[in-house]
Formats: sequence, C-alpha cells, structure tokens
Amino acid sequence: MSRLAAAVLAAALALCAAPGSPASEGRLALARLDAASSFVRDAGGEVVLSLALSRPVPWRAYTLADPPRLVLDFREIDWRGGDPAAILRSDLVTGLRAGTVRPGWSRLVLPLAVPLVIDEAGMETRTGDGSARLGLRLVPASAEAMRAAAGAPDSPMFPALPEAPPPPRGRGALTVALDPGHGGIDPGAEAGGVTEADLMLAFARDLEAALLRAGFRVALTRDADVFVPLDLRITRARAAGADLLLSLHADAVPEGRATGATVFTLSETASEAAAALLAERHDRDDLLSGVDLSAQDDAVAVALMDIARLDTRPRSEALADAIVAGLGAAVGGLHKRPRQSAGFTVLRAADIPSVLIELGFLTTAADRERLLAPEWRRRAAQAIAQAVSAWAAADAERARQARR
Repeated sequence: MSRLAAAVLAAALALCAAPGSPASEGRLALARLDAASSFVRDAGGEVVLSLALSRPVPWRAYTLADPPRLVLDFREIDWRGGDPAAILRSDLVTGLRAGTVRPGWSRLVLPLAVPLVIDEAGMETRTGDGSARLGLRLVPASAEAMRAAAGAPDSPMFPALPEAPPPPRGRGALTVALDPGHGGIDPGAEAGGVTEADLMLAFARDLEAALLRAGFRVALTRDADVFVPLDLRITRARAAGADLLLSLHADAVPEGRATGATVFTLSETASEAAAALLAERHDRDDLLSGVDLSAQDDAVAVALMDIARLDTRPRSEALADAIVAGLGAAVGGLHKRPRQSAGFTVLRAADIPSVLIELGFLTTAADRERLLAPEWRRRAAQAIAQAVSAWAAADAERARQARR
C-alpha cells in the first residue's frame, strides 16, 4: 500500500465519524479493542492483522525500517478492554506495544522479525452496532524495498505525532536458553503413546514463540529429536550467551497419582556437590563465562563457582517464584508443592540463573490431557514468558540498586 493510499484510508474513515453516523453517537466515549475477537497471525510467509474495535476511528498504518516494525496510529483507543499482547499469534511479529502517543492519539507498534511491507489494509464498519474491524496484510519484501516504503503517510488529519522509536533493548538484550528434556535414545517418560522428549520439544517451540514476541532472544539446547548429554546442554546455553536457562520436563510416577506443575532450583547441598564434580572435569573452558579455569586447581575452581552462585542462586530463586506465580494465575493446576529444589545436573551452571520446570506428570491422565492440548500449552507458554519479563525487569532494578 502506498503512502497516498494510507492517507486516503485515514481520510475515508474520518467520514465514517461524520454527524449522523453510528460512529458520531457517544463521541466522547473512546473506542475499545475487543482482544478476544482480534488477532495477529502468520499465513505462510505473510502476516494478517485483524483488530475488532467498538467503533471506527481515524487511523493510518505504515512500516519503519532499521529495525523493521509496523506502526498503526489511531484516534485514541481505550486499551483496557483486554491485553493487546494476547492477540499475538505470530512468529514473524516479535512483540506488540500499545499506548497513548500523545493526548487524543494512540499507537500500536509491532516489531518484525523479517522485512515486510503492507499489501492490503482497510476498515469495515458494521451498520448494526457501529463497531468496526481493521484488517491488514503484510507480505515479504527485501530490506531495500522495506526501506523505500518506510515512513508515515502525509495526512492533514494527523498532527505531527512523535516518531515511533525502535523497541527498547532492556529486555530484548536478554537471551533465554530453552532446554527441552531428553531426546534421541533417551525418550524420557512415556504414556498414552506420547514421549516426554517429543512433547517438551513441541512446548519449547511454543515457549520460544512467546518469548520472541516478548522481545527476548532464544536459543534451544536441542531443536530435533536428538540425544544431548546433560553437561553439553549447559555448554550450549553458555555458547549462545544465555542470560538464563529454562529446562523443560514432564515427569512420570509409577502410580500416576501425582499431578500439577513444579518449578525446581538447585539445592544448596547439590550446589556444593556440583561445584566439586564440575571442578574434576579436564575441559574447564565453559565452567564460568569469561573466566579461564584451565590452569587453576580444584580448590580455586570450586571457590570461584561458589562466589558466582552467591549472585545466581537468589536470582534463580526469584525466577522460579515468578514462574510459579505466573503459571498459577494463568493455567492453575500446580503441584501441591510447586516450588522445590534438587540436584539436577542441568541446573549446575554457576553463572547462569537456571530453573527446571516440570509442567506436569505425563503418566497422570489429567496432566497428559492438558499437556497435549495446544491451547493449554499456548497459555502456559505465554504465562512463562510474562513471568520471565517480570523477573527480568525486577532483576535489572535489583542490579541497578546494587550499583548505587
């Protein structure tokens, strides 16, 4: 869509709000977003956006480059009708920010993972209740084509609104390592024709999408049904520059009676044993990020890892607490003891806050039914992503206070 076309669309919409039209009734009431009836989703390599609004408003849509993002400006919208971020179902759109850009004007900003340009856009108004629906389609383009099409369309209806800034890098700078448990020759728990390895890889991809939408970078310790030794999982997380690690599992119990999600951190006793065990390894290049322990004896290596854990242990505990709270609020079904600690090998990275999430018990029918439901996995993934976002903000503030 050209800049002229965008301006024409905005102007045409203004006529919908003329006196005597349904949109002119209740002029003082802000338009509201119906999040439950709205979506942003992928369609092949394209992105389709559909926003349900309580009434039509003047609007415009345009893209910006470096970094690529879609911007929609509106006459003011009341975003309290639902969480705008909940409409996001796209891997090509990595986030969604909504708010007031200046008094009387609202904006949606959607960072894009790849260059895209607007191909179709329009708003329809329902004659019955005066509600409206904005539809928009983004199609792939080269980086050069996106730069050429970038910029807000000229329109006398829109005042000089501030330019949409690029996404903040505070959260986006963080890399989350996702560790889908088991794989390959180690299928993990098995029940009902399902293996823990396959199910956790599927959930890791759901969670990856949710974290990308929240502005994080994501690395998987395995992205196929392959066996990865436990120590190598930590190595891969560190090689990816991980700022935190989430290990994903669905446990088994012989009697099939236990139920609910549990989040584990490394226990203090296990931490001491882990430091001693890791120090015995000959290849020490990934025990601590940025610290060469190859020439150090075991006592020095243990001491340095213990010092590192003085910082990472409380951060891991806070991360686990945030995830338990998020899952409990969003999907419920927590274990009767949802916060535990144990000596899991994958949690032994001394310098990376790490937690192990047991999403449920695969051998328990109720848990298995939830884990196999795509909608439950999506809500659980969104809850974990939101919990990580909250933890990241609190963790950054804690670090800022510590520097004072």
